[in-house]
Amino acid sequence: MKLVVLVKHVPDEAADRLFTAGVFAADLTVDRDGLSCRLSEPDEYAVEQAMRIARRRMDVQICVVTMGPAGAVRTLARALALGADEAVHVLDDALHGSDAQATSRVLAAAVERLGFDLVLCGTASTDSGMSVVPAMVAERLGVPAACEADTVWVGEDEVMVRRDEGTAVVDVAVGMPAVVSVTDRIGEPRYPAFRSIVEARQKTLRTWSLKDLRIPAAEVGLGASATVVRSVTPCAEQRPALLVEGEARGAAARLAAYLTEHQLI
Repeated sequence: MKLVVLVKHVPDEAADRLFTAGVFAADLTVDRDGLSCRLSEPDEYAVEQAMRIARRRMDVQICVVTMGPAGAVRTLARALALGADEAVHVLDDALHGSDAQATSRVLAAAVERLGFDLVLCGTASTDSGMSVVPAMVAERLGVPAACEADTVWVGEDEVMVRRDEGTAVVDVAVGMPAVVSVTDRIGEPRYPAFRSIVEARQKTLRTWSLKDLRIPAAEVGLGASATVVRSVTPCAEQRPALLVEGEARGAAARLAAYLTEHQLI
């Protein structure tokens, strides 16, 4: 069985986003060269789920795929250290500024070239949080999509997922090949052992360009994207938090007094 896990190289959540530095200052894309970046946390859950499937079956090959700048090799190294068998880095200057539609086209082409039984993804990336790429990739591949899975079972020719929709728990079964996105309720990701980090350096990491995927450069990137960023506004500073301690009645009275004093109620 061939499992392909789609991962993303994203800015660290604690870092301030930079939009005005670097070569591409005018297009309001994130300056990733000026930021500390890492494997998107939701994608770690997808890698973990792939590892759990592999533990239950002896015939599983796990390949992680990312599309991103040169620094994205660090994200692939992390995924390999977590247990993936091989990695593919789609790297091409023409990809800069690609939105979800262009990204899904490139990822789908990479997955198709690899061959697959099941594609796993995080529900959303931590930088854009759109949650649409898994379904878009499935549409481009012409296979079913089962998104926001809290539990995944893989059979011989189908995959079953369970998701909590708030008002109901839903079980869905789809035939393979398929695309599945997983939530953070699927199971905590493991920490890579030192030995796994060392062994990851010996694993296969291939780099593909748009030419390798037979995608014209004019059909991806900022110019070909269906969405555009017009402006960027920093978030307003958060108000300092108030911690009210003590027994319930007294704490409630102090909280009510604070809210009244600051005209919050």
